[in-house]
Amino acid sequence: METRELVVSAGNHDRERCPLNFTLELSPDEEVGSVKLKEKESGEDVPVQWEQDRSTGRVALSWILDNLEAGDTKSYVVSLEKGQAEGKDMGVRLVQAEEKVEVWIEDGLFTAYHFGGGIARPFLYPLVGPGGLHLTRRLAQKGDKELDHHHHRSFWVAHGDVNGVDNWSEGEGHGRTIHRVFEQLKEGMVFARIRARGDWVSRDGEKVLEEIRDLKFYNLPHESRIIDMDLYLKATEEDVTFGDTKEGGIASLRVMPSMEVRNGGRIENSYGGINEAETWGKRSHWCDYSGTVDGQTIGIALFDHPENFRHPTWWHVRDYGLMTANPFALSYYTGDPTKRGDHLLRHGEELRFTFRLFIHQGDATAGKVRARYHDYINPPVVELKG
Repeated sequence: METRELVVSAGNHDRERCPLNFTLELSPDEEVGSVKLKEKESGEDVPVQWEQDRSTGRVALSWILDNLEAGDTKSYVVSLEKGQAEGKDMGVRLVQAEEKVEVWIEDGLFTAYHFGGGIARPFLYPLVGPGGLHLTRRLAQKGDKELDHHHHRSFWVAHGDVNGVDNWSEGEGHGRTIHRVFEQLKEGMVFARIRARGDWVSRDGEKVLEEIRDLKFYNLPHESRIIDMDLYLKATEEDVTFGDTKEGGIASLRVMPSMEVRNGGRIENSYGGINEAETWGKRSHWCDYSGTVDGQTIGIALFDHPENFRHPTWWHVRDYGLMTANPFALSYYTGDPTKRGDHLLRHGEELRFTFRLFIHQGDATAGKVRARYHDYINPPVVELKG
């Protein structure tokens, strides 16, 4: 058995339930059969997920840092063993059902990735938060007169003008995102991963662009949940223009009706803007929507990564429960038709977007959203000792 010591430095921020990653540099002939992780001081086992690249020997490690105060460090001992690995417990499981893949964290359903041929575009539903409460609105059915905006389906990706194709609404002549294949379905102690490839197509089925949606779901306690989404949009057929329209959201949410601002909820962004009047059409590093569900105050934040296109993004966020990151609608946000948000993606080029969805208790202040954003963009430093 071979051991290594890792030292994690919190840096300038308190850390809570923070996903960590580190890669051990091994040679290709050092084959690893199992990996164990312990806190050095307490000797307690820490759930760790690992994968070895057989071509390089590198071992990628993932675990959750529970708590670490600003300025402090924590040491871990990594044990590498050869031979056949034991069966691994799955903290986050994927259950394949008809036209969906369910995500279970420990013994509870968290969400499901819906991809069936009868829907306009893939989405995640439900999103289950603290206390087993649902945070996103129920799905609208055909002819449903109780709900507005039937195309608002929990957590989804869409845009209303891609080479003139409306891949946002579900109105007459709308475009679609067709699921083609799962490139990876992976379970694990620390996270599960769904990586899906699909095509954005016109009403007539003509392909406009290719999408890869890469989702990671972390094994966190009920009071908080994290989903990381990497989205790749590639102009595989021809040049693609993302048109200037507010009807869209690269990362889109529709919260439960009881959470809406018009029902007592609250929108807040990273600059302190409150509700639609101070957040709609504004740029911000993150945006948070909170409100009550069955008497409990719960919130959902979307984090825009600094490497994203036009960071910090603009937000199409409404008092009636919609929150989307839409960096294309500049003429609408400014009220000036000469200020255009169109973007031309040349044939063969790719746009990448990276977002984190963070579910928390309370509003943005109680949920420590500002600090959790730094977990995302300024994570703790992990170093190999010696």
